[in-house]
Amino acid sequence: MQKLARTIRLDDSDANIFARPAESGEWAIPGGFEFSNWSEADLAGKARQSFANGWLSLDSFGRATLVAVTAIEAAELEAVTRRLAEHFVTIYGAPDVDTALPVAREELAFMQELCADHDPNVLLLVQRELTGTGVKESFRAITPAEAEIELVAIHGGPDTPDGSV
Repeated sequence: MQKLARTIRLDDSDANIFARPAESGEWAIPGGFEFSNWSEADLAGKARQSFANGWLSLDSFGRATLVAVTAIEAAELEAVTRRLAEHFVTIYGAPDVDTALPVAREELAFMQELCADHDPNVLLLVQRELTGTGVKESFRAITPAEAEIELVAIHGGPDTPDGSV
């Protein structure tokens, strides 16, 4: 069984923190390549949030905080790979899809490696930091049994302006 991950929304926070939020259910990869030429000056507002912990969806090319591991069929994986290659042509100036396909395959193979040792429905988080040598990514897995709601949701009450209880 091949695995990949889909974006997941447990609340509406992604819609508020990302300039282009992904919809729930989109295939996703880390997408750190988007930040390869960034500097501290680029890390402001919603762009900072996308950089710090956003997964790149492969439908809308929006960002999501969480992804969940799931199975993917070979034909669907090939379609997603092609869509990413087309994105490389349109957004990053790759000369053509055939030239971009090997890079797209590498990106998806990396994501499959991240998912390989996890059961379906395990949640994955990405964290990025800008270092002197470039972007450093780290990943964390949360199994559904160990997920505490405080890890992924903000609770509030109607009686306080900031929503705290």
